Formats: sequence, C-alpha cells, structure tokens
Amino acid sequence: MTAPAGLHPTAQIDAGARLGDGTTVGAFSVIGRDVTVGPGCEIGPHAVVEGPTVMGARCRVFPFACIGMAPQDLKYRGERTTIEIGDDNIFREGVTVHRGTVGGGGVTRIGSGNLLMAQTHVAHDCRVGSQVIFANAATLAGHVVVEDGATIGAFSGVHQFCRVGAHAYIGGYSVITQDALPYVLTVGNRAKSFGINMVGLERKQFAPEAIQALRQAYRILFRSRLTLQEALDRLQAEFPAQPEVQTLAAFIRGSRRGVIR
Repeated sequence: MTAPAGLHPTAQIDAGARLGDGTTVGAFSVIGRDVTVGPGCEIGPHAVVEGPTVMGARCRVFPFACIGMAPQDLKYRGERTTIEIGDDNIFREGVTVHRGTVGGGGVTRIGSGNLLMAQTHVAHDCRVGSQVIFANAATLAGHVVVEDGATIGAFSGVHQFCRVGAHAYIGGYSVITQDALPYVLTVGNRAKSFGINMVGLERKQFAPEAIQALRQAYRILFRSRLTLQEALDRLQAEFPAQPEVQTLAAFIRGSRRGVIR
C-alpha cells in the first residue's frame, strides 16, 4: 500500500490523529492518538508527537523531538491532560514538551512564533507566550510562565512557579529561582539583574523614549534608597502613561516568589 503524499511509509500515524492539509511526516516518526496537527506543518524523521496535543499551522518539528509526553510529576496518575501549541513554532532536535497535570490546570500552552533550540525542555503546566527564543538546553521546570518576546539563554534553568517577564533576556548558564523582570538582563548561577537590556530592545525597535524611561525606572527601583513600595509609588506618579514602565511595575506587584534584583 502506498503512503499518502508527504507521509513517509515508515511513519506510525494513529488512526485517531488528524493532520492538516500539506503537513508532512518523516521517516520513523510517531504521531499518536488524539493529536491534531494544523496545515503546513513539517514533522521531521524520528520525531514523536503524543496526545492529547493540538498544534497549529506551519510548525516544524526536527528529529528526536518529543512533544506531548506524560509529565514528569510523581503525582500524575494517567489523567487526561493536554498541550496547546500555536502557529509557526520551531522545535529543534531533542526538544521535549510535556503535558499538564490536574493540579496545574491540566494544560501546557505554547504561543506562536517561538524558537526552541536543540535539547530545550518545557515541563508540565508551563505557559509560554509568543516570539520567545530558547537557546540550546534551556530548561523550564513545571508551572513556569514565560511572557512574549523573552529569551532564555543556553543551559539556563528556571525554577518551578517562576515567571520570566516580557522581553526579558536570561543569559546563558543562569539559574532563575525568582521572577526575572521584563525588559531586564538577568544573568548568573544565582542570577542577578544587570539593568535594562538596551541592545535587545533597540534591535526590537522599541522607541528611544521607552528605553530611556525604563532605564530611569530601573534606577528608581534598584539604585535609589527607597523601599520597593515607595519606588513603585514613584513610578506610578512619574510615568503614569508610559506602558513599558507600567508593565514593569505591574509585574513586580504581581510577584509571589519575589523578583531578581
């Protein structure tokens, strides 16, 4: 029997899987039951996608990536949990993404336009935004939130229940045990913040006045002698209509684990 066009004859595709128009599946790959893959995706050779998983359009899954596997949580007892993945994501070699747990809401979510380089790991119940870059072997423990536009450096680890703010930059080999601030460069084995990520924001074409406001806000927060609450009050008074500064302040107010300074 001849395999349908774009589906290699050695690929194992469950009868309960649904593949969108134009999606291809390479040699020796496995697509499990209750998997939905959108149109125009490319599942490379030796990749595994287990379900329940929903993947959007135009995603690329490279060899030996494993998506939709059961969570590495000793409390997991086989309950039905899921992964939801948006469009235009790239999962490079050896990437692993695990389903959620009942205790964490039951779903792991990944937005659109993300690049997960080789050996990246996204654990159960994580929520990853869009336009995020994970360098090689970046690792998220369970229940981590990564907001839009962040970068996680190579061989870095993010502790469970931590947040990484929008457009944050986490340097390579960093250990993140508290919330990493949006727009800020955070680096180190026990990470510290090193000011606003000016180069990254300039490359993303943030307005110069926004970058300058963030620099001033950072100095008020962490270089003045004000208490944190006093500094936040001052940001509200001095930058009431500056959206990036207000995003930074709101992130700090919403922290449960504390923020990296």
